[in-house]
Amino acid sequence: MTQAASGIDLFLPETYDIVWSLVILAILIFFFAKFFMPKMNKVLDERAQRIQGRMDQAEQVQREAEELKSEYEQRLANAKSEASHIREDARAEASHIREDARSKADSAAKQITANAQKAVEAQKLQAMNALRDELGQMATELASKIVAQHLENDQAQSDMIDSLLDSMEKDQDSAQTSTNSTNNQ
Repeated sequence: MTQAASGIDLFLPETYDIVWSLVILAILIFFFAKFFMPKMNKVLDERAQRIQGRMDQAEQVQREAEELKSEYEQRLANAKSEASHIREDARAEASHIREDARSKADSAAKQITANAQKAVEAQKLQAMNALRDELGQMATELASKIVAQHLENDQAQSDMIDSLLDSMEKDQDSAQTSTNSTNNQ
């Protein structure tokens, strides 16, 4: 080794150096494969499982979110439909209530009008009866003064009053008929 190495010999180590380097490398690879690689594989597998679990969990959460979203959209659509149905029912009910109120008001107005007409007719009849009685008495007094006799008999007085009233009613009926025919035209 006293001679100087020339050319390519400078870059190549001696054979025994290569052999011992290969033996040490094989021992290192063996220990690395036997002790370090299983632990490293275990850590990497656990990490891969955690990542896969998180991905599965994220997919599950995403599916649940989509289900909740579709359920929410369905509920929203149902709520809108139900609200629309309730509005339509309320409108129909309001219309029905208005019609009921209108018909009740119409029937009440007709009833009031009929009652008023009956009251007017009753008052008219009562006034006519009072007028007839008064006219009968006045006619009797007038007739007794004209004839110069006094009717002492109640039956004769009553007959005279009835005949006078009958003639007055006939006159009044003919006048009322002519008034009604004029009003109808």
